[in-house]
Amino acid sequence: MEPLSSLHLLTEAVRNAGADIAPSYQEYIQLAFAVATDCGEAGRADFLALCSLSPKYDRQAADKLFSNALKTGRNDVHIGTAFHLAELCGVKIQAEISGPVGTVGTEVHPPSGTHTRTRVKEVYPQENNESPCEEDTSSGSAPLSPLPTFDKHIRWPYPLERIMSCASSDAQRDILLLGAFTTLGSTMGWHVRCAYGGKMISPCLQTFVSALSASGKGVLSLVRLLVEPFHDEIRKEALEKMACYLREKTKYDALGKERAKAEVPVMPPNKMFLISGNNTGTGILQNLMDSDGTGLICESEADTISSAIGSDYGHWSDTLRKAFDHDRLAYNRRTDREYREVKKTYLSVLVSGTPSQVKSLIPSAENGLFSRKIFYYMPAIQHWQDQFDRNDRDLEETFVQMGMEWKEKLKTIFMGGIFTLHLSDGQKEEFNRLFSQLFTRSEVTNGNEMSGSIARLAINICRIMEVVAMLRVLESGDIATSPHLSPDPGTSADNLKDHIISLWNLAITDEDFHAVLSMAECLYRHATHILSFLPATEVTRRSNADRDALMECMERQFTRTEFLKKAEEMGIKPATAATWLKRMTKNGLVENKDGKGTYQKP
Repeated sequence: MEPLSSLHLLTEAVRNAGADIAPSYQEYIQLAFAVATDCGEAGRADFLALCSLSPKYDRQAADKLFSNALKTGRNDVHIGTAFHLAELCGVKIQAEISGPVGTVGTEVHPPSGTHTRTRVKEVYPQENNESPCEEDTSSGSAPLSPLPTFDKHIRWPYPLERIMSCASSDAQRDILLLGAFTTLGSTMGWHVRCAYGGKMISPCLQTFVSALSASGKGVLSLVRLLVEPFHDEIRKEALEKMACYLREKTKYDALGKERAKAEVPVMPPNKMFLISGNNTGTGILQNLMDSDGTGLICESEADTISSAIGSDYGHWSDTLRKAFDHDRLAYNRRTDREYREVKKTYLSVLVSGTPSQVKSLIPSAENGLFSRKIFYYMPAIQHWQDQFDRNDRDLEETFVQMGMEWKEKLKTIFMGGIFTLHLSDGQKEEFNRLFSQLFTRSEVTNGNEMSGSIARLAINICRIMEVVAMLRVLESGDIATSPHLSPDPGTSADNLKDHIISLWNLAITDEDFHAVLSMAECLYRHATHILSFLPATEVTRRSNADRDALMECMERQFTRTEFLKKAEEMGIKPATAATWLKRMTKNGLVENKDGKGTYQKP
């Protein structure tokens, strides 16, 4: 069957199913080139018919796009792409032989000579349908309903507000904020902490920002500049000590027989703060041990880390997992009988990458890296953004300046000793209530796959609170006068009198507490969407964060009709929603109260 005839059949099937097969701009572009390449001008009517099912449909814009696709052309995109988009959105296609063209139940002879046989199955919302098509998000497509962003009205302590002012979108504000928490917190190390789960945890975060190419995630590289002055100072001191060692070693070697009476010079540790992700397993351990267990891996491409971990001399993903819990790290070399260890690890990670790079670094949800990461998914840019700054600002210069300021602030922290965050009883109660609700909600929508993520998200929220509380104290200048600090009760009277205090109790204001706590919902939703990129473990097929968003919209008690109506409003296919509801009821995650369509959440 010719491509145009195949397109006619596909268009009819898609219209009968009421499917929006190009919900995002990226898919919209692909559809235009797919039809234009194999069907030419004759495919315009079908392209417009397929686009008309979208609530964003603009006939004039669609016409213009198709005309442009005819002129420019992309020979690498064929009509098979249209069939693939349809399959993702409810019009299921099963291809026996892959090729650029799909048809209904007949053999196809496309212009290139490739033979393809496909069957199109229209999916309608039927109660007894056991396996309707769910949206396949393994390729990293955007969720049907937009993921939430952080509250824009929060007043964060300095320098967070200044950092976020450099963003050009809400998503950029969010990733700059997360990047600042990660980088600034990484420099605090063991000096700032909070008791949680019977351990002292410090603000060492592992953050992964995922976005399609050219989505604006490049701005994240600016936050690295916040800690480069700190890193440069450490490196300068390390190089000076190495130069001194080399001079002493030269003198020692020139002693001849007198060397027996002299002390052998000891090579100083190769200290650093910024650690390369392009590293071997032993290399990472050496870098951390030379730096007393403290460091930050900051990479703009996740493949840098995943390639290193997967190499013959890599395999240091366990180092990342152990670092999350500040665990001890050690290695032993048989060749020279060298044994090294560090008792506590304070390693932070800030990395960005495309959705496909998530899977290369974290192969499955069962991999411990998934639950330890803070995830944020940036939406694709839907329209052109002016990149010319009216004030001709050099953002790199701005961040370098803030980095120099932060290096000086760190001296106050290091000289102050140890700051331990203590939540009030009311704050602890509210914290536990929120995460108890999230934990139950996660069970309803994702089974056990997100349980570990919820538990570790709570730890990460505590870590962010430590950073915010410490920044709020530093705003006052003289930390000794801050109302949010008090000497540890065990401090002796003489030390208090002489103002020699090494242990401080740190408090977080209710305003800052609620600001950080409000991030939990947003980060949970982003993590559930990232989960959809990974292979399913407990369930055969899984959608993305849309399922969780749908359940969150429902009252504790609801009817099946209300559930399907809300799903339709959110752009979720009724057949897909009906399957979710049936599966959750079967697994006891929601209860059918009367057997007649009334349900209740736990």
